[in-house]
Amino acid sequence: MRIGIIGAGQLGQMLGFAAHDLNASCRYIDPSDDPPAAVCGKVIQASYDDPVALVALAETCDVITYEFENVPVTALQHIEGITPIYPPARALQHAQDRLAEKLLFDELEIPLPGYHAVDSREDLDAAAEKLGLPMVVKTRRMGYDGKGQFVVKDIGQLDAAWAALGTQSLVAEQFVPFDYEVSCIGVRRVSGDTAIYPLSRNVHVEGILHSARSPVDAPELTAKASDYMHRLLDHLDYVGVLALELFVVGKDLRANEFAPRVHNSGHWSIEGSETSQFENHLRAILDLPLGSTASKGYAGMVNLIGHISPATRALGVGVLHDYGKTSRPGRKLGHVTVVADSEEQCDALVEIIDKTVTQSRKPGETTT
Repeated sequence: MRIGIIGAGQLGQMLGFAAHDLNASCRYIDPSDDPPAAVCGKVIQASYDDPVALVALAETCDVITYEFENVPVTALQHIEGITPIYPPARALQHAQDRLAEKLLFDELEIPLPGYHAVDSREDLDAAAEKLGLPMVVKTRRMGYDGKGQFVVKDIGQLDAAWAALGTQSLVAEQFVPFDYEVSCIGVRRVSGDTAIYPLSRNVHVEGILHSARSPVDAPELTAKASDYMHRLLDHLDYVGVLALELFVVGKDLRANEFAPRVHNSGHWSIEGSETSQFENHLRAILDLPLGSTASKGYAGMVNLIGHISPATRALGVGVLHDYGKTSRPGRKLGHVTVVADSEEQCDALVEIIDKTVTQSRKPGETTT
């Protein structure tokens, strides 16, 4: 079997490694000169919406998937009659628009923070009155890793928020004083079988995921998250891995967003689960039996952003995944995973790794 993947970054690379274990091959489309996934298969160097390149990819593959949610939906529609594409374009459409995503959560009765569509400066005033302050103003499209966001803490910042983001359609969100953040990662195959991974507890630094630990010892929260995940998977007739990010507020959960793809917060599953999220994504889109999502122990993952220090490379703790990228502030270059017999041991190992890690952004760059 040959799998076509739109995007050849680190997620495409990890999918490629998993495909090798399943005796499948991968072919990619990516505009970069030397993307990480080039070590796993042929890369057609072209833009993600290049019609000729897309047809060439589709005609030489048995199934198509993608590694990030900003793939143009029109690109998928151009080739959907040639070969199956998973996850479905419908899921991608919701994930690409934060307002559509929130309306979907409402439709499925998945709790989420209050929100208000913002298309004018007057809408921003109305949002502040409706939601109260502080509130978070976000672009409806193309925001990730903390980009395209502005936290409005007082009325005097509304003009600044509009000046920073007002050239695009926006959505304002109620600021939730949450206890911590979790991800629920689920997978559904073509025939409809589903599986869900244990929750991971996530820590962000400057808007970028810094670390994740799994499992989370919270049966009640796990049950709620699993229920919400099943609602999404079934409603969207979903195929592949889906990640649902949630705020924990006491004994309740509030949905933040979902990603229709393998997800950074699930990288711990490569060493920490019986079957990684990458292998199960491929099993799902190839309609193979899903692998067990049971944990092998207590797993932790630390992202390596902007720079992989010599101290990290020399640690000898955990497993270092180097994506082979050139160092650049704010860029995800790799991660380190650990698996331990207890939560305390896992936390201690993550702390050891964390002391060697350098988070970096471009000089003067901040996340509002």
